[in-house]
Amino acid sequence: MRNGRFAFGVVIVAVPLVLALLGPVFAGEPGPRTVSFTLGDGHWLGTDFVGRDVWRQVLHGGRPVVLTALAATALSYLVALPVGLAAALTRHRGLEELLMRPLDVLLAVPSLLLILLAATVFSPGAVGLALLVALVNVPDAARLVRAAAAEVAARPAVEALRMQGETWWRTAVGYVGRSILRTLAADAGIRLTGVLYLVATAAFLGVGVAPDAADWAVMVDRNRTGLFVQPWAVVVPALLIVALTTGTNLLFDAALDQSGAVRGRTAKEARR
Repeated sequence: MRNGRFAFGVVIVAVPLVLALLGPVFAGEPGPRTVSFTLGDGHWLGTDFVGRDVWRQVLHGGRPVVLTALAATALSYLVALPVGLAAALTRHRGLEELLMRPLDVLLAVPSLLLILLAATVFSPGAVGLALLVALVNVPDAARLVRAAAAEVAARPAVEALRMQGETWWRTAVGYVGRSILRTLAADAGIRLTGVLYLVATAAFLGVGVAPDAADWAVMVDRNRTGLFVQPWAVVVPALLIVALTTGTNLLFDAALDQSGAVRGRTAKEARR
């Protein structure tokens, strides 16, 4: 069952990933624009709201969504990991409060609202959108890291490492970090899905992208007026976003189940 779910996840996620990463290479030169929301006439998936070929827009539209989501997820953990580990391992209550309380303020503000408020001050591009999405994900990720690391930090092994004079890096990363790796992997799958939806929603609302950009989320927004005339311009990019998020979760779940099964077999062999 685990292997079947993993294979199913690979099949689902492979299509949007291949289109996102390799699509622009095979898109070719743009052809002349024709009538909006038409089918046939050499256009596999018809034309969009300004008469562009939908298939070519699909080939170009995945890379911004995928790269922005991956960059935002990586950046959020890049900040959350050291902050959460430092808060969990410190013996100074004041330092823990200094690290975590500002994040609680950010956590109280809805993520999309914070992004929209920032967009009213300046116009973020793809890099700015990735930074904003990473920023709104840092508080929640840091709290999860701290909660998972605090339980490990209370173990006698950590106290023994401190008494042996081990460095903070070896204790935090070498022992505590490795001990919470499974928790982080589970969170990464959920967080990447949330980031993908947040990036797509922000792009849907016109944050970080041009109104006529080749972007799957923008395609859903701009072509929805012709949904009943030429549905492929909306259905195809929407299905690709759903496939990417669903496949990612299936892959992470299957990988975690496999890891748990391996650990269970190892423990049984050790008891024998």
